[in-house]
Amino acid sequence: MIDWQDNVRELTLFTPKEFNFNENLNYLMRSSIECMYVIKDERIYKAISVGQEDSIIEISTDAENNLVIRFLRDSAPASKLTRAAVANYVWEWFDLERDLMPFYGMAENDSLLKGAIVSFYGLRIMGIPDLFEALCWGIIGQQINLTFAYTLKRRLVEKFGRCVEFEGESYWIFPKPSDIASLNVEDLVGLRMTVKKCEYLIDVAKLMVEGKLTKELLLGTGNFKSGEKILISIRGIGPWTANYVLMRCLRFPNAFPIDDVGLHNAIKQVLGMDTKPTKKEILQLAENWTGWEAYATFYLWRFLY
Repeated sequence: MIDWQDNVRELTLFTPKEFNFNENLNYLMRSSIECMYVIKDERIYKAISVGQEDSIIEISTDAENNLVIRFLRDSAPASKLTRAAVANYVWEWFDLERDLMPFYGMAENDSLLKGAIVSFYGLRIMGIPDLFEALCWGIIGQQINLTFAYTLKRRLVEKFGRCVEFEGESYWIFPKPSDIASLNVEDLVGLRMTVKKCEYLIDVAKLMVEGKLTKELLLGTGNFKSGEKILISIRGIGPWTANYVLMRCLRFPNAFPIDDVGLHNAIKQVLGMDTKPTKKEILQLAENWTGWEAYATFYLWRFLY
């Protein structure tokens, strides 16, 4: 349950002990072409849309390591419900509900993870709270390198998203499913992604507009495997994309994108292997990760990016 204080123009999120803002900031800074937030002077700036209201927020930490959310522009949202929605978004974005002590207890005795938890202690899985954004990012990132994925996402956002201007800076709000569902492939040609990916994005947007695919539906299964089954039944979503979304958006800690190339390369690097591990070898290495596969993967990724 979210632990926060509402001071109207400024909100405070009381963070768990096992939280390090700088480690999460380092992760968020991995790409210079990220378009969904801006980082300056160890502070995060982001536009958030709640209902019909857009807010630009600044996120920093106080002396007690709590997150401080400050509303920029003219004023804070007048409605406490809107301010609560913003607080909940940031709480979920940083995965602050998660008790990491069981993960750290397991990892300190794991040959692959013990170094990672020392290097990145306090890191949380930075999520993608919006399901459509998470699905789009998963589809866009299929079988391409990270830099090109960020480039494609930026093109999509700048063409079909909304921009909020403040003090000479542009803050982007991700397109809604309704912004994409009515398009055809030709409308997306300028983004220079494959025709298949364009089709997948439009198909997913249509499912969401029709109410056939929602975050509530997936979370309502209460079961990782059920959520995975629903997702991989959708054209263009295979096990890797499904597990990525289950991990980053739906917050299933046992989501495991085992086919991820970055995971393979990280394991190879940590263990000093000559070749990337096989799937069988990864399953053997991950025998002790049960229930924490998502966090194990995320921490190993940090060795690479």
